Amino acid sequence: MAEIVRMPKMSDTMTEGVMAKWHKKVGDKVKSGDVMAEVETDKATMDLESYWDGTILYIGVEEGKAVPVDAIIAVVGKEGEDYKAALAAEEGAAAPAAESKPAEAAAVPAEEKIEAPAAAEAKGGLSEAELAAKGVTVIRMPLLSDTMTEGVIAEWHKKVGDQVKDDDILADVETDKATMEVMGYATGTLLHIGVEKGQAAKVNGIIAIVGPEGTDISGILNQGDAPAKPAADAKSDAPVAEKTAEVKEEAPVAAAGTGDRVKASPLAKRIAKDKGIDLAQVAGSADGGRIIKKDIENFKPAEAPAKAASSSAPAAEQAAAVIPQYIGEEKYTEKPVSQMRKVIAKRLAESLFTAPHFYLNISIDMDNAITARTAINAVAPVKISFNDIVIKAVAVALKQHPAVNSSWGGDKIRFNEHTNIGVAMAVEDGLLVPVVRFADGKSLSHISAEVKAYGQKAKAKKLQPSDWEGSTFTVSNLGMFGIDEFTSIINSPDGAILSVGAIQQVPVVKNGAVVPGNVMKLSLGCDHRVVDGATGAAFLQTLKGLLEEPIRLLV
Repeated sequence: MAEIVRMPKMSDTMTEGVMAKWHKKVGDKVKSGDVMAEVETDKATMDLESYWDGTILYIGVEEGKAVPVDAIIAVVGKEGEDYKAALAAEEGAAAPAAESKPAEAAAVPAEEKIEAPAAAEAKGGLSEAELAAKGVTVIRMPLLSDTMTEGVIAEWHKKVGDQVKDDDILADVETDKATMEVMGYATGTLLHIGVEKGQAAKVNGIIAIVGPEGTDISGILNQGDAPAKPAADAKSDAPVAEKTAEVKEEAPVAAAGTGDRVKASPLAKRIAKDKGIDLAQVAGSADGGRIIKKDIENFKPAEAPAKAASSSAPAAEQAAAVIPQYIGEEKYTEKPVSQMRKVIAKRLAESLFTAPHFYLNISIDMDNAITARTAINAVAPVKISFNDIVIKAVAVALKQHPAVNSSWGGDKIRFNEHTNIGVAMAVEDGLLVPVVRFADGKSLSHISAEVKAYGQKAKAKKLQPSDWEGSTFTVSNLGMFGIDEFTSIINSPDGAILSVGAIQQVPVVKNGAVVPGNVMKLSLGCDHRVVDGATGAAFLQTLKGLLEEPIRLLV
């Protein structure tokens, strides 16, 4: 009988997996225990083993594709067996849910019909859709900024009856952030202006109609898509209209050294300013020689006519008119979010916005720790790092302060009697936190060897769920990157996390004298639901004593 192979849940946080590589293809024989494929989870790339003997009859997921946990990915059975019936039976379980979709889908067009004037039945004339087939274009108030809800017509550059081309500027619109141009993107006659100068129109409201001369557009106008309130009707809009008028009077730019004025659209002026282009050197292509956006974009400094500065102009003015030109290019790249990054984003957001964080900071005198580490490494089989010493000290301190070694359970708090220390490790795609279990009972050499082994497995994406599950407290160390101090987001469900900075050589006061010292700063992030300020402070005092007198770690 054919067996359905599903995407397994390979970690406690896994919701979907990416098929990194298939080791078998349709028609291949497999035995129980054979590796069929490699699956990239949110934390590692893991082997997917077969639990059946037989032949691969079907593969439902291509390499590089992501599928949710429990989705069908393959079928294994006897060679030549008809697997389609078994596959249909499994997929049929989802059919009832799918049957409800047509009803939902049917509701969408109904809503669109209410909201979209284009789909509404015209009253006394052709509908917008029918007019569009005849070459009529309805121009609506565009969304010119992310916060814009309406725009005020600052200036119309065309009037009813004028011929327009698709690159003509029809109007200047004042938004909540700037005055910008509106292009018709249509060729024909301006048949209708729906919003007068100084009036406001809601985003997507009809402001103009362009089409063949003499076209009956009453069908669109009868739909009741009236423009928004005039500026004169609202007191708050009146100053805006007046201010716009004043700006428009001052808008023309004076040509250098002449009495002429350069006509340019607000958008063209802004782009020219950003690129350091002198508008006096640009030839306008719009009506009356007006400079528009495309004129600035097509402008080439090398072709600009040389204009001698007026001999009567002061030297300071001539110098100010020379602006260095630099034309840059905006670039960016995008790549899909990895499985690991998806889960990091989800888990940390849940932790930060669910657990009420607070932080306690303390400075540690590391002089004795430096001396002790040097002596230990002279005889130890594995080189000990300062991070290994911190992990050991944290584990010992947690045995004395079980309230910090706890987690929130909603209706109860778990106080852990064992100390499993999660060690945050940076990898190419994000962050992994393998766990040093029962760290209080392990030697520094044992901890060091275990952390190094985890580091190698993490970089190779070979960590298993048993390696990262079950932490009771987390240590995050950025000291090796030269970071003095920082704060971390708690690794849920832990109740606290320790952020470790670099050891800095700074002046310190000892026995009343200022002497050179080695100081390391620690920041304890606590979940206030389980750890109070005094509790966290007492833990840090114990940790400070252990690190400043590391011989106590050997007792």
